[in-house]
Amino acid sequence: MDHFLKAVKITDKVYWVGVIDWNLRNFHGYITEHGSTYNAFLVLDEKITLIDTVKAPFYDQMMARIRSVIDPEKIDYIVSNHSEMDHSGALPMAIRDIKPEKLFASPNGEKNLNAQLKLGMEVTVVKTGDSVSIGQNNLSFVQTQMLHWPDSMFTYLSDEKILFSQDAFGRHFASSKLFYDEHEQPIMEWEGEKYFANILMPYSKQLLKLLADFPKLNLDVTYIFPDHGPLLRRPEDIARTFELNKMWAEQKPVKRAVVLYDTMWHATQRMADSIADGISSTGVEVDEIAIQQSSRSQVATKLTDAGAIIAGSPTLNNNLLPSMADVLTYLRGLRPMNKIGFAFASYGWSGESLKQVNTYLSEMNVELTNEGLSCKYSPDMDMLEKCFEAGRELGLKLIAKVDSNQ
Repeated sequence: MDHFLKAVKITDKVYWVGVIDWNLRNFHGYITEHGSTYNAFLVLDEKITLIDTVKAPFYDQMMARIRSVIDPEKIDYIVSNHSEMDHSGALPMAIRDIKPEKLFASPNGEKNLNAQLKLGMEVTVVKTGDSVSIGQNNLSFVQTQMLHWPDSMFTYLSDEKILFSQDAFGRHFASSKLFYDEHEQPIMEWEGEKYFANILMPYSKQLLKLLADFPKLNLDVTYIFPDHGPLLRRPEDIARTFELNKMWAEQKPVKRAVVLYDTMWHATQRMADSIADGISSTGVEVDEIAIQQSSRSQVATKLTDAGAIIAGSPTLNNNLLPSMADVLTYLRGLRPMNKIGFAFASYGWSGESLKQVNTYLSEMNVELTNEGLSCKYSPDMDMLEKCFEAGRELGLKLIAKVDSNQ
């Protein structure tokens, strides 16, 4: 399919040849209200190099941008920093049409690309410390395993001082404005936190190690170009990005609690209201979230640095509500750390949901502050007072925990 699109010149030798996915709204569970980008880059040097490709349906758009600069068949090298399909889906077609001399990937990248795409081309394996001359510039490689796949790696372009950081330091955010500093900082920071919470949170330890080891790599970085979202070109934005990612990955609890619930006939909601009020009475900030009005990815973002999670559901057909099972399953996979909390529930005659919510919280390694609160039918004033007191006790425990860690 024909497209008339132009590459965006970033430096004398580097062009953005990615695509904007304006319509993406769900990235395997991560709700992306603002779409995303799949960033790819063309480096003009003695060996012309393409850094990453794009999602398969957007292949023609990427090639149109490349053609606005050069004949694609003049590309000598392709670098695959990450084999997930939103970056490698177009790779088989690119290999077919470009016929590059070499394709570079990490050791696990070679395995993943051959296993899922059957490329029919030898992959040149590169590891941390390896460097390849492409003329005036060198490409240097850094393995970043489990940030967020086993094959993930960074590529550094020496003279241009660009770090291509694949899925690290990105955000799902579609915009015609290519650079981070062209957007309002609070929006960028919220989208960055949301991206961390929904993509990188399970790999917090690996991210902290990378940030700690980064100075030892001796890379003089002027630009950071992730595979999703706006590009970083100002020192203060790069420093702030590192600072925030370190803070998010540490997951140090703050005096804030998330009360998460769904409800059928408002009994569970009334319990949630009293629990939240009890927490708030101690001075702890509370986010009370009815999941019918909020996405699972927004919940995950709110939970990033919250010190407590309190989750409630009525019982339906001997189970917690499917909506709560959805969100709690999603959160369990993200493996949040350093939380306290408890479960609460209402029921009509069987009441299994309390035990099931408690199981989810335990599997998330939440430190339970009580055995949970369960109410048959609608809560009376005595039950609502118990909810308030349970919230107040949790708030006091959270304050003590946060203060002891300072």
